[in-house]
Amino acid sequence: MHILLCGSFDACERDQWLRVLQAQIPDAHWHLDPRAAAERIEVAVVANPPPGSLQGLPALRLIQSLWAGVDRLMVDDSLPEGVPVTRMVDPYMSAAMAETAVWASLSLHRGFFAYQRQQREGAWRQLEQRRACEVQIGVLGMGQLGRRAARQLAALGYRVTGWSQRTAAAEPGIDTCSTDQALQELLPQCDILINLLPLTPATRGLLNRQLFTAMRRGAGLVNLARGAHLVEHDLLQALDEGQLGHAVLDAFIEEPLPTGHRFWQHPQVTLLPHVAALTDMRSAAEAVAANLQALARGEPLSYLVDRQRGY
Repeated sequence: MHILLCGSFDACERDQWLRVLQAQIPDAHWHLDPRAAAERIEVAVVANPPPGSLQGLPALRLIQSLWAGVDRLMVDDSLPEGVPVTRMVDPYMSAAMAETAVWASLSLHRGFFAYQRQQREGAWRQLEQRRACEVQIGVLGMGQLGRRAARQLAALGYRVTGWSQRTAAAEPGIDTCSTDQALQELLPQCDILINLLPLTPATRGLLNRQLFTAMRRGAGLVNLARGAHLVEHDLLQALDEGQLGHAVLDAFIEEPLPTGHRFWQHPQVTLLPHVAALTDMRSAAEAVAANLQALARGEPLSYLVDRQRGY
């Protein structure tokens, strides 16, 4: 099998990926330049490849993304029609994302971010301590990442409600809902709202002033999905007005976050440099190998992307 590896990573990261992928799929012929074997390439393993990278590959049978999010890939109008696209579901990445969601929720619930501010101010002041069962957490997105996070939060005793764009499977100990009306009913109840939705035209800019106004005053926001979900100006206004109490942000419209951006110094913002859950190359390579084996045997592929929905 001839496989193309291409993406937006630098040469060092590309070489790392190539080594772990070759170790999992040693019998394949790997290519870094599609022009070298355009007529023979059957699979493209990609990480946000430049638009047009996959044109002119007549034997292409599968586009396998190395990233969980495929929003950038889906806006490439030159993507070959009729070729299935699969996204990455890495169990170690899912575990890491759940860990970050738990850390952010515990920190908001127990006031640890507030204590951090007090430390800088030299203030010794104990805050009210609520029980976990008294804290309502809303999880936007009940896919692989959101479901894993919701389970672990529920296991800690939090009241958890998961909202998704389409009806989600039942989950023990977790309420689920999927309509716009249900979201409007959930928002005023939430002490903490965690976003793990895929980025689609329908969810772009979802975290905006209208949503923040509907939330419980002083609630916390955790965005672990995409920067384009968030209207940054609206968040800053909501924080400054006290409508939201604190925001934990891992993804941004422009990355790296520009020097001088208000998020850097805002006392009610905790930011991460897009590290809530990094892809584990070893387990990701195993997932790629499994899908390629399924392709070779004519078996169903895992985690097919619905091009109409965009995820």
